[in-house]
Amino acid sequence: MTVVKSTIPDSARQVTGDALQSTLVDLLGLSLTGKQAHWNLVGPRFRSIHLQLDELVSAAREFSDTVAERAAALGIPPDGRPETIASAFTLPGPKDGWVRDSDVVEVMVEALDAAIGRLRERIEATEEADRVTQDLLITVTAELEKQRWMFDAENWPREG
Repeated sequence: MTVVKSTIPDSARQVTGDALQSTLVDLLGLSLTGKQAHWNLVGPRFRSIHLQLDELVSAAREFSDTVAERAAALGIPPDGRPETIASAFTLPGPKDGWVRDSDVVEVMVEALDAAIGRLRERIEATEEADRVTQDLLITVTAELEKQRWMFDAENWPREG
C-alpha cells in the first residue's frame, strides 16, 4: 500500500492531524444537524431560516471537503465514516420531530458557538505546527462566525 508522504515533521503532523480530524467531524456533524433542522423546521420565520440553514449546510460541506483534502495532502488519512462522525460528534442539535423556528435558531447559535470555540483552540494549537492549516482553520472560523451572526440576528428583538 502506498502512503502519501507528509511535508511536515511527525510531531507537527500529529497536532495538525488531530486539529483537522476534529474539525472534519464538527463540519460534517454541523451539515447533518443543519439538514435535520431544515427538514423539520416550522413557524412563521420558516422561509428565512430554511434558506439560512441551506447556506450553513453548503458552507459546512464545502469546508469539510477542503479540510479532508488538507489532511490527505499531509499524509493524514481523513475519517468521515458515518460511525466515526456518530461516535465523535458532540455539538448541540435539534430534538427529533418538528422544531419551532425560534428553537432552531437557538440550537444553531449554540452549535456554532461551540464549533467556533473549538476552532479557536485548534488555531492556537496549529500556530507552530503548521501555519497553512492554521490559515485554513481561520478561514473556516470566519465563515462559521458569519453564519452564527446571521442566526443570532434572527433572535431580535430579544424577549425579557
